[in-house]
Amino acid sequence: MNSLPSTTPGDLMQRRIMENMSASIMVLDADFSVVYINPACEMLFEISRSKAFGKKWDQLVIENQELTTRMQGAIKQGHPFTEREVQLEIYGNRILTVDCSVTPLYEPSTEPSLLVELQYMERQLQISREESLIAQSHVARDLVRGLAHEVKNPLGGLRGAAQLLERELESEELQEYTQIIIAEADRLQGLVDRMLGPTALPHKEQVNIHQVLERVHALIKVEAGDDIEIVRNYDPSIPEINADPDQLIQAVLNLVRNSVQAMGAEGRLELRTRSKRQFTIGHQRYKLVAMIEVVDSGPGIPPEMIDRIFLPMITGRAEGSGLGLSIAQSLINRHDGLIECSSKPGKTVFRILLPLEKMNGNERSDMDH
Repeated sequence: MNSLPSTTPGDLMQRRIMENMSASIMVLDADFSVVYINPACEMLFEISRSKAFGKKWDQLVIENQELTTRMQGAIKQGHPFTEREVQLEIYGNRILTVDCSVTPLYEPSTEPSLLVELQYMERQLQISREESLIAQSHVARDLVRGLAHEVKNPLGGLRGAAQLLERELESEELQEYTQIIIAEADRLQGLVDRMLGPTALPHKEQVNIHQVLERVHALIKVEAGDDIEIVRNYDPSIPEINADPDQLIQAVLNLVRNSVQAMGAEGRLELRTRSKRQFTIGHQRYKLVAMIEVVDSGPGIPPEMIDRIFLPMITGRAEGSGLGLSIAQSLINRHDGLIECSSKPGKTVFRILLPLEKMNGNERSDMDH
């Protein structure tokens, strides 16, 4: 047996809620052996349910005697407790900072057990950052649309007036000035259009994301040459996604080009895919999410820029337009996804999160948030 018994409709509903919670849930028997963990707990401890079943608490968590003593007191005295920002050292040399809630469970004719709920603080902070990125993207898009509307009309009038003036001028020398005005108006028009990004709605179909990455790999291999080492690290179990392949190619290509330009003459680029179960993007929770990572060995992004890199016109390169990352974020947002970034010298990671399976109404819970 590797899960909680389910005998009544109430038991089934309780188990279903626990299975779909974003919090990590563990049930320990009176001997502190694992009798149940939910999928979120499997991910937190990086252990499968079958391997966790029957293991002692101290086989999962190393030397946190103070917490263990409180848990022993809770099961004896029947008093629940919560500890904030507890540091747990677990096997694999990982240290987790969690909020820990412990609740004794009592059933007739059975020994007492403990319900342990762990809220991974790093993940909560990550969700807040994701919500901020999504809000930032929406505000930036609305701002650019408003700016484009204000600029396009007078720009069109300026170009038209220059064309009329050019017809009236007989001097070729003076006509050169009107041609400069027209050329600069066209350049600004092109800049505004690029700031707005692609305007076509996604034409979605079933897409293998690795075919998308292989197309990007082929393109960037020609552009970058042999000085950039490109490593592909794919998870073949990821199912197809309902998406616009051209828009996905454009988004990934923008990220990869940004990485190659940051590395300069040489470096290492990794294209990596993984799947995430029971994952939250912003405020929406999904059963399954595809993760695409673009990892480069460049100098990194300055800390003061990291929170603004997806805004239009923000760039660390003098020759850059600052639109590639903004357009990539917009394209992924159209697929209900998100692009995150983390960076330090020698390792910058752009992470695309694309939902594969959405939670339906009766599987979601306010407790997920």
